[in-house]
Amino acid sequence: MSIEIRNIQKNFNSFSALNNVSLDVPSGELVALLGPSGCGKTTLLRIIAGLETADNGSIHFHGNDTIHSNVRDRQVGFVFQHYALFRHMTVFENVAFGLRVRPRKTRPSENEIQRRVHELLELVQLDWLADRYPPQLSGGQRQRIALARALAVEPKVLLLDEPFGALDAKVRKDLRRWLRRLHDELHITSVFVTHDQEEALEVADRIVVMNHGKVEQMGSPQEVYDKPASPFVYQFLGNVNLFHSRVNEGKTHIGDIEVEIESFKETQNSPALAYVRPHDIDIQKELNGQKPAFSAIVSYIHSLGPLVRLELQRDDQFEIVEAEMTREKFLQLELSVGSKVYVHPRNVRVFLN
Repeated sequence: MSIEIRNIQKNFNSFSALNNVSLDVPSGELVALLGPSGCGKTTLLRIIAGLETADNGSIHFHGNDTIHSNVRDRQVGFVFQHYALFRHMTVFENVAFGLRVRPRKTRPSENEIQRRVHELLELVQLDWLADRYPPQLSGGQRQRIALARALAVEPKVLLLDEPFGALDAKVRKDLRRWLRRLHDELHITSVFVTHDQEEALEVADRIVVMNHGKVEQMGSPQEVYDKPASPFVYQFLGNVNLFHSRVNEGKTHIGDIEVEIESFKETQNSPALAYVRPHDIDIQKELNGQKPAFSAIVSYIHSLGPLVRLELQRDDQFEIVEAEMTREKFLQLELSVGSKVYVHPRNVRVFLN
């Protein structure tokens, strides 16, 4: 079931939550709405579900306009951040709830309900907890039960609002891998909201980066990370170094380094922002004539398992540069706080300011 979202506008009094948002969710894909708090991603999800009404625009499920359809008719499964399980019902009854409250003519038989619920509990690997109550479960188990309950009604579209936001880091990591495997098995068109960049990059087929009620960029995780369309996307997706610069006839300067920028050959002496990821900062102990570099002093070293993150104080400015390297490279360079190094930025991305 594909979703076509066209020109959605939503205001709350004078606040514009969504400003002319359009995007497509291809059938069978897992799409992440990614952005900071207040950017409009949850509002958009609720409008897709029918829990909110747009002021303008249309939403089509597989070509059919749903903007005036009620929630039940949209055949949407919804998973909230805080589980929303019924505490007084067993796990089994929670999952069966959506089937039992159907109108009599569409309600499955009791045998069919039993079969489907046990099948779903096996799918989320929690069949052994069928007789337990929600307070007896861990957070991760409760969220998997909430997902099984959403799937019980055989939705055409699955919507997840920060589904792992209330869980600790280790459980989040385990559950998002599990969600990705589950999606690969079921292929339900799914949209999930997150402000966690790593979560979106790891789980989604496609990422929609939102900011101030607008779509900044859509694309595969690789596309939005490697080719950000705006400074906002660059800064929001992972750590980044920002250098203030100027572009003139296809060239910009970072310290004493001149960098050629093919796409700005016609630009005349314009202020610009240059971005470089920490893992694209190349560090040498000796000045290498083949690589233009500026000098810096190591001011801080932070070990992150197999990676080492460095803070470098530039000699020519007060700016701090962050660099990231493997532990093997770090040991090879024999660096310590106070070491003088030479810095060569690679893969520089420039935006006119």
